[in-house]
Amino acid sequence: MNIPRYMLCSLTLFQAFTTSSSLPPSSKLYFQRDLFTCRQPSTFEIAQKLGAIISSNSSIFSTAHPPWSEVTKRWNTLITPDIEVVVQPTKESDIPKIVEYCNDNDIKFLTVNSGHGLTTSLNKFRGVQIDMKKLTAITINSDGKSALFQAGVSIQDVITTLWDQGYGLYGLITDNILHLNVVLADGAAISVSETSHEDLFWAMKGAGHNFGIVTSMRLKIYPRKTATWHYHNYLWAQDKVETVFEELNKIQDHGNAPPLLGSSFGHILLNKSINEEEAVLWWTFGYAGPASEAEEILRPFNAIEAISEEMGDVPYPEIHGPQKTAASSFPPGPYAMSTVLLQTYNITAQRQLYDLFNRNAALYPELGATAILMIEGYATAGVQAIDPASTAYPHRDEFHLAFFLVAVPERSGLLEPAKTWARESWDIWNAGQPTRKPATYVNYATGNEYESLESIYGYEPWRLERLRALKAKYDPFNRFRYYVPFIPS
Repeated sequence: MNIPRYMLCSLTLFQAFTTSSSLPPSSKLYFQRDLFTCRQPSTFEIAQKLGAIISSNSSIFSTAHPPWSEVTKRWNTLITPDIEVVVQPTKESDIPKIVEYCNDNDIKFLTVNSGHGLTTSLNKFRGVQIDMKKLTAITINSDGKSALFQAGVSIQDVITTLWDQGYGLYGLITDNILHLNVVLADGAAISVSETSHEDLFWAMKGAGHNFGIVTSMRLKIYPRKTATWHYHNYLWAQDKVETVFEELNKIQDHGNAPPLLGSSFGHILLNKSINEEEAVLWWTFGYAGPASEAEEILRPFNAIEAISEEMGDVPYPEIHGPQKTAASSFPPGPYAMSTVLLQTYNITAQRQLYDLFNRNAALYPELGATAILMIEGYATAGVQAIDPASTAYPHRDEFHLAFFLVAVPERSGLLEPAKTWARESWDIWNAGQPTRKPATYVNYATGNEYESLESIYGYEPWRLERLRALKAKYDPFNRFRYYVPFIPS
């Protein structure tokens, strides 16, 4: 592999490792750090050595290369891992070689796909980024019951490819995993399934980022049963908040939403073309079937006077546009945020959240311009049908994802007010379900100090005990500790 001239710099890459540890005494024996090498390699040496052992079409970037900002960009620009070198392998077989090289030279490594990780624990990373974007193959098995996905595919790639071939995915991704190709912390490449490393298979389905790098996985796929999805969007004024959420509770019915009502998403935000001082409630439904069926289900919402409505029927790969879930709907930015999982909507809490939104938007107009309260609801019958003990994912009795998001203008001095607004929203959501403990969806975990490990990985003591025992077995040096770790850095 050729090493470009721009990479021939002599900057020292990595700081000497810190010997302090926040691990409990009982953990230190097996979560010890490697002894560091007496000299850290330079950028040139890393590029030269990795270039000699990985595939010829792979890429290696340093800070001097013009694409650097593109290959290191993140969705939340307040999350800033210290990336020194980016490696983009073109073969899965490159990953073990990269990991082994990093281990041999006391270099930390972090694997990324799209850079959407939200957690502040990523800010503790310094080292080599393994960028999976060139591993994008999707192979549908000849029996039409499964497909193999390489680790660099995007969700839109998956949706479009399967849809065009007459297939789809249902339920949680973790519940459809048949087989994982995994590179462990020591560089070993293993197969993980119900019959191979079955203990790790359990952990990978909900906490896998603590255990290894998935280079590809085989998932169950299903024949799609409709040519289009029906969407119906509503925009309501503030006086309809209680009525709308009462009807949402009825249709959601404690996890018994109509199975084909696949998505129910809402936003509370300012729309100054309608009202400069009061937020509006925007809601969208997506139904996997004809408009006639969907509109019968949505009759209660059609009866609520709306400022405006929009509906249509589109192939599923296109529904992200009208439902405002496309990447362009939420561009990268410096976001302060908080997140919760909910069983049901507390009507009083939703009004309190709305009122807090208006007060803070008036107090901090720069924040109010981008602030948004977001709620995601799904049909969850299939999720609930799985035995909760069968995977590391603990929250099968939670039916809604909710989060607060606000972009903090650079040099505005508003980061702390933004964080306070996020915390207050979190408090209101959780106060609205006083008999339940706070719950956090792992992929939305922010690293806020009020998010507990138990809220992410489960309150039953056996869950974290089992995860920690498996960690000691498969990653004794705690190399995978930067994305929502249950063993701290």
